[in-house]
Amino acid sequence: MRAVTEPDFTIPLNSNIQCFEICTNDFAYNLMAVALKKQLMLILVGLPEESGGDFGYTQLQEIEVGDLKCTSALAFSPDTSLNCTPNNVTICAAHGNQLSLVRTDLGQFTTIQMLHGHGDYVNDVSWVCEGDLLASVSDDFTCRFWTISEAGENVITFGLSSAGMSVKSHPEDPNKVLVAEKKGTIHLYNVRSKQTVVSVESPKFPLMSADWAHSNRLFITSLAGGDLITWDLNRPFVPADIKQVHEDCGRVVRFAPGSSEMVIAMIIGLTLKVFAAKSTVPLLEASLKTFGGMAWHQRLPYITAVSDRKLLFWKVQMK
Repeated sequence: MRAVTEPDFTIPLNSNIQCFEICTNDFAYNLMAVALKKQLMLILVGLPEESGGDFGYTQLQEIEVGDLKCTSALAFSPDTSLNCTPNNVTICAAHGNQLSLVRTDLGQFTTIQMLHGHGDYVNDVSWVCEGDLLASVSDDFTCRFWTISEAGENVITFGLSSAGMSVKSHPEDPNKVLVAEKKGTIHLYNVRSKQTVVSVESPKFPLMSADWAHSNRLFITSLAGGDLITWDLNRPFVPADIKQVHEDCGRVVRFAPGSSEMVIAMIIGLTLKVFAAKSTVPLLEASLKTFGGMAWHQRLPYITAVSDRKLLFWKVQMK
């Protein structure tokens, strides 16, 4: 049995963490949003490689959001920046069948705007079309696109044949969006033309999560029926690789953003695993007490996951 990898760093909080996200924008890439039961907490993380010293973090703001249903997903707007005056932070939070748009300058100005329209639990959210639109997928068998003006209108709706589990913006083409369904179908949509570009079918279901490779935009992967399934969109009719990772369904899968070799992290049950795409031996394996999501740092080889009231950080030894 493989030895469990202990985390390199920990951020303890005073309440159970529902989910979190790390900003990927150039001017706020160390900013984290953490959803607790009644608050959205913004934390700035300092990693040793950047500071030349120790690991550290600063709690920038706690935003009271009321007693909302369990937060299932968070996404930072592409215009989020800590390099301007005033600061500009915009986050979408999905909770129940609602979306909240939280805007703050980390000081005196904070607003919360509600978006209504989904008829069931929202599973994922993503900013698309360079931040002009917000995309969301739900158990109501729809993928919806929203304007972020004061009206917050649902301007485009794609009907799905099962629950929508993941929605991801294309790493290079902002008009293309990946939408993954629970029954195993993954669509690539062009939002501007409102057309399906290509679809792939997983040989197993239920599909719980899907992601797009940052290092090669033609590769997508999913966790479905205990298998890690990867496709090359040059040859979309059959998967390029199928790797059984567990007898049961996984929860979430993410490609590492900065690695030239494709490295994939996943949470299966309450176990975090990190693999190089062509290997069956984990680079990292760790046990968690609860599930609250997982995210890569945008610039450094760190993976972060929730365990109860803690955010845990592991440095992954990429080859």
